Amino acid sequence: MPAPMSREERERFLAAVHVGILSVNQPGRAPLAVPLWYLYEPGGDIVMVTRPETRKARLIAPGVRVAFVVQAEELPPKYVSVEGLIVSVAAADVDRDVRPIAAKYLGTDVGNGYVDATRRNGATNEIVVRIRPERWFSRDFAKVG
Repeated sequence: MPAPMSREERERFLAAVHVGILSVNQPGRAPLAVPLWYLYEPGGDIVMVTRPETRKARLIAPGVRVAFVVQAEELPPKYVSVEGLIVSVAAADVDRDVRPIAAKYLGTDVGNGYVDATRRNGATNEIVVRIRPERWFSRDFAKVG
């Protein structure tokens, strides 16, 4: 049977480059689950940026509980699932919030080019959302427990 990851392993895995899946409840419907880019540093919050008009943005607010999962795209399978609380939603700053996420996924040069091409003059109407992990569930199929 696959074993859970240690705290250090799961935090390191969550901090690596993976597409995250955010799940949030929708009244009268199934939960919304959407892929997104994010930042995470061990011991910190999960940070994402989105546009305020998106469905996910309309469903999240401080105090809302969400689930967030990332998985390995290669074998053997492994994943980390987090239950957490939205602790803040605020106006995003391009340099502080958007550039670091783009750089994580695209590299610094391509990430900066992407941000410059899509956010003219450093302007954005996006929001930055912070999720505080509270409960963790992980499995590493390379480990036997």
